[in-house]
Amino acid sequence: MVLTPSTMLALGTQAPDFSLPDVVSGNLVSLADFSDRQALLVIFMCCHCPFVKHVQDEFFRIQTDFADQSLGIIAISANDVAKYPLDSPAKLKEMAQTLKYEFPVCYDETQEVSQAYTAACTPDFFLFNSEKKLVYRGQLDESRPSNGLPVTGKDLRSAIALTLDNQFIDPNQKPSIGCNIKWIPGNEPEYFG
Repeated sequence: MVLTPSTMLALGTQAPDFSLPDVVSGNLVSLADFSDRQALLVIFMCCHCPFVKHVQDEFFRIQTDFADQSLGIIAISANDVAKYPLDSPAKLKEMAQTLKYEFPVCYDETQEVSQAYTAACTPDFFLFNSEKKLVYRGQLDESRPSNGLPVTGKDLRSAIALTLDNQFIDPNQKPSIGCNIKWIPGNEPEYFG
């Protein structure tokens, strides 16, 4: 495990397009599927990472608490499954079903989508507004597996609520921190240190 922070992609960046298979339904999911949403949350995650395991129940709570609002959610995993079989599409499907995720959980086999978003760690969060421009790319909250603080989702929840209300989000955002994405050998992006 390499402790890795978010790259902090420039705010205002347009959401890169994608077309990825949902591990549960098998259907392709694309950016256009969220065109009617006031906000879109893109979560880069995986199954085995202790940082993801620490907060994975909060993803369900966010899904539930914002269910009647115009929030789209998609989770994407890109880890090299040859070296990390616990992050295979079958394991992701099992995770999504066990945790009752109603949002698509997709597998980025080529890692191209993850690189387009400059994803670096798991979990890594990217929140876009109705124009699909980046408004938040920070931490879920202050909780970490080893610090004893409760998982509240405070920072991300605040950003989601402000986005849904067309309000200003403070650009001084703390990066998410987690395990590095497990890049396919020779596929490490330049932004990944």
